Amino acid sequence: MIQATLMRGTIHVVSKRDFWPFAVAIRRGQREWWLRVQRPPTDEAELETAAAELRALMADRPLRHAELVKVVGRSWGLVGPWLEVVRVPPSGTWEERRAHLFQTAEQWVGPEDVAFDDALDQLVRRYLTAFGPASRTDLASWAGLKVRDLTPALERLSLRHFRDEAGGELLDVPRGLLPHPETPAPVRFLPTWDAALLVHARRSGVLPERYRPLVFNTKTPPSVPTFLVDGAVAGTWTYEHGRVTTTPFERIQRGVQKELREEADRLAGFHA
Repeated sequence: MIQATLMRGTIHVVSKRDFWPFAVAIRRGQREWWLRVQRPPTDEAELETAAAELRALMADRPLRHAELVKVVGRSWGLVGPWLEVVRVPPSGTWEERRAHLFQTAEQWVGPEDVAFDDALDQLVRRYLTAFGPASRTDLASWAGLKVRDLTPALERLSLRHFRDEAGGELLDVPRGLLPHPETPAPVRFLPTWDAALLVHARRSGVLPERYRPLVFNTKTPPSVPTFLVDGAVAGTWTYEHGRVTTTPFERIQRGVQKELREEADRLAGFHA
């Protein structure tokens, strides 16, 4: 597995097979965004020079964050879209808590080996396989790109088309599994900062908007553990003294309370 800064400029863990397709697919869009938002404006030639300097320094060994800062200053992260780097061990372990040891992707993963069109197609397929059916906007938001950046891949690929409750277009891979509309969603517990709640488009399917301030706010920046009832956030939970305690946002139906207690007991057993 490879840990690197990828979609939306955030840290992700991906398979070795997916690293270069993801990196190549988002590179152009990330560079355009990087140059557009930097204040004061950054010269692309300077970034290319800094990237080449860092690549040469890491030709023989990985470098720590402090070493990279010495070369190009604390803004070395700005070089990101011009030099793909990955986090390498030993870091992010019990002994090395901060994942601050870096190596170029070429050295650690291997040389770039995918064409742009193929990379973009792979990015789209991977997202829809995991999260489809989904809208074009959802896909673009997750990838950190514009919808128009993804349009060529969406036109090339053979995809299934659906309509949501409001008549909007949804896309999915040809053999994506679709549960029956009446399939019950069991009670589930989620940790803090769970990806299902971040949902890069602000939809209310999992986290109702009326509850969002209770989960994400300035007093709880990393969010809080939540539990789902019928596929939507219905409250929070804590684990203390060997027990999982739930705090519903609203009254829980009697028939669901038993299921909630049983799932809480299973989670407590997992913690133990």
